[in-house]
Amino acid sequence: MATVSARCLLLLLLWLGVLHSETQHNRVSMNDDLLLPYAKRHGSAHSHRHIRDCQSVVHGNVTYETWPSSQHGGVPLAESSVFVSDARGATQWAYGHMTTVHDPLRTLSVLEPGGPGGCGFNHRAKVAETAEAAGCLFSQNAGFFNTSTGQCLGNIVSDGRLVRDSSGVQNAQFGIRKDGTLVLGYLSEEDVTDQGNPFVQLVSGVVWLLRKGQVYINQSLQAECDNTQETGSLSKFVDVVSGRTAIGHDADGKVVLFHVDGQTGVRGMSLWEVANFLKKNGVVNAINLDGGGSATFVVNSSLASYPSDHCKPDARWRCARAVSTILCVHPRHCHPRDCSGHGECLQGVCRCLEGWRGAGCEGLVCQPPACGAHGVCTSECMQGDSCNQTCACANGGSCDPVHGRCTCRPGFHSDLCQQECPLGFHGASCSEECHCEDQCPCDPQTGSCTNPLREAVNLTLQRAGHCLARKMFTTWRQEEATEIQPYLTEQTWLIIAIGLSSLLLASLVGHLRRAFPASAGHGRLSDRRDYSYVPLTDINSSVTAGKVSQPRKAGVEPDDSDSQDEIWSPRSGGS
Repeated sequence: MATVSARCLLLLLLWLGVLHSETQHNRVSMNDDLLLPYAKRHGSAHSHRHIRDCQSVVHGNVTYETWPSSQHGGVPLAESSVFVSDARGATQWAYGHMTTVHDPLRTLSVLEPGGPGGCGFNHRAKVAETAEAAGCLFSQNAGFFNTSTGQCLGNIVSDGRLVRDSSGVQNAQFGIRKDGTLVLGYLSEEDVTDQGNPFVQLVSGVVWLLRKGQVYINQSLQAECDNTQETGSLSKFVDVVSGRTAIGHDADGKVVLFHVDGQTGVRGMSLWEVANFLKKNGVVNAINLDGGGSATFVVNSSLASYPSDHCKPDARWRCARAVSTILCVHPRHCHPRDCSGHGECLQGVCRCLEGWRGAGCEGLVCQPPACGAHGVCTSECMQGDSCNQTCACANGGSCDPVHGRCTCRPGFHSDLCQQECPLGFHGASCSEECHCEDQCPCDPQTGSCTNPLREAVNLTLQRAGHCLARKMFTTWRQEEATEIQPYLTEQTWLIIAIGLSSLLLASLVGHLRRAFPASAGHGRLSDRRDYSYVPLTDINSSVTAGKVSQPRKAGVEPDDSDSQDEIWSPRSGGS
């Protein structure tokens, strides 16, 4: 390979610039140099599982390679070189460009044709048009597209925004994840949509050229086969010389953009030659992108390559083709690009206005009187979902960026850190309990049980004691007043008891009198043994019957009656 001098490069660019200026306004591409990998449906007919199971055992179950990207923060952002190679032999030379990107995470983007939304409208635009609108330093065409409808093909992620999901169609991919990891190879749909470490840039190609520093075309043919193309079989797509573009990375994690001019079947490089050229120049992993008449390289929005499509209406000229996505090397962007509206982006760094801080000027710097005497503001963001509301924590509280809650210094609490800790609590926002003996209060700032309390706290304790005592006595009185009273008083119960006792005693006497009446009567008749007791009823019954009752010689049968008529003497033999 021979490298042209800076003077030759300048002359070449000037000549190409003149060519571009002569053709861009009057002529358009005829799209006649087509190099299509698939004749009908774009993409491999195989599933991701098939590719995983059929690959070499040395790769295990992993169908892609990852590599940490370079994050060189200095200048230049990228370096581009023009090469002239004898890859086709001494009689046929190939020339093109290699661009090395030192900080791909911050300076390399996949862009839709014409800007955001271009793929949604099946729009096509020349690389120079898209690059000029985005301020690209270097740019080249990237993904494939449908030449009839203009539809973007494959997976596309542009600056963190998922533009298109190919639903698992297997073709070689190049992407950059959020943490800067470079990814090349075959991805499942789950890999593409993974949000744990999402892609910020992603584009699909056809044919994996290099894997771990070794040519990987044969394996790729098996994975991405095997429909026929307009230029023949997939093998012919690989073997034919044409204009080519590719992307890969070196061992340092720098991204390498490759472009070679050509015309299908006439000049340029085959994919075998591209893979070996990249390998010879230190590239570790690389994939092939859209080529043929689409192969375009632009510097500062000016065409720097030699297109292969003929122009219309005058076929004597060659015109750049309107393509789909492009790869754009741009100055470092601030995140967010407007520095949250609180600063100015200078060379990829936000210069924040007074009172704001953070990489994106999203954090409010707490300043008096926003900060009180009892806090230190550590807020990293304003409150609110969009960080558009000013933190209002008093006494030095720090503001929760999502909910706007204040975190107070030890000894203070409340929404705005305006109140001292209540007794029994201490620490930041009074979130910790005291652990003193007898439940005594502790120092609200340190939690110490030995430090004397401040005069204000002592006064608070005294007032609290008086208040507690008053409340306790009031509560007791209320409890006594609300106690359930008995239905009868003690005096009533005493009268009832005496009355019942009297009744019982009288009943007892009555029973005794009835139990011993016989002994009393016998005493009265002891001196009148010559008398007999005959009940009056017997006498009356005898008279009624016309007979005189015979006297009973049995003993005296006393009765309750004292009537003398009931007593008669046996001596009288009475009748």
